[in-house]
Parts: sequence; C-alpha cells; structure tokens
Amino acid sequence: MLEKAFKKDHYMKTNNVIQIRELGQSIWLDFFDRKIMDTGKLKTLIEEDAVSGVTSNPSIFEKAISSSSDYDEDIAALSEKKQQQRYLLQSSY
Repeated sequence: MLEKAFKKDHYMKTNNVIQIRELGQSIWLDFFDRKIMDTGKLKTLIEEDAVSGVTSNPSIFEKAISSSSDYDEDIAALSEKKQQQRYLLQSSY
C-alpha cells in the first residue's frame, strides 16, 4: 500500500512526458529549428523531460526557415558565396 502511494506521489510530481517515458513510451519531437538548439531548449527537453529524439522532414525545415530570421544571415552568406563561385567559373572561360 505504501509503495502504491509513493508511486502516485511520484507521478504527481513529474511532468506528463516523464510519466509517459516511465511507462516505456519514447517521446520524439516532430519539429526542429535553430532556436531550439541555440537556446539549449532541446538539451533541456532531453535531460529534464525525457525526450528521446527529433524527427524532421523538408516541410518542417521550410517552416522553420520561412517563419523566423534565424537563418537569414547564413542564407545570405551562402548565396553570396554561390554568386562568387559563379563569377569565378564564368571568368575562367
């Protein structure tokens, strides 16, 4: 009886994701963006909330890229680099 009360108290103190994990279910995020990595939120979700992994696909990345400015600087730098490479390639002919 005491063990049952302890388990109930334990589950009440933990969050729902941990409760699900303790029942044997793996929790995966179905979204991913730079902010979740850069802020440490992903690390926290893994360490404190028992998240097992992340899954993604092109539409998730498209949404992440188009809905924030987090990627703008890198996209601009890559675009500039590509333009420079085109110029070098064209001028070598």
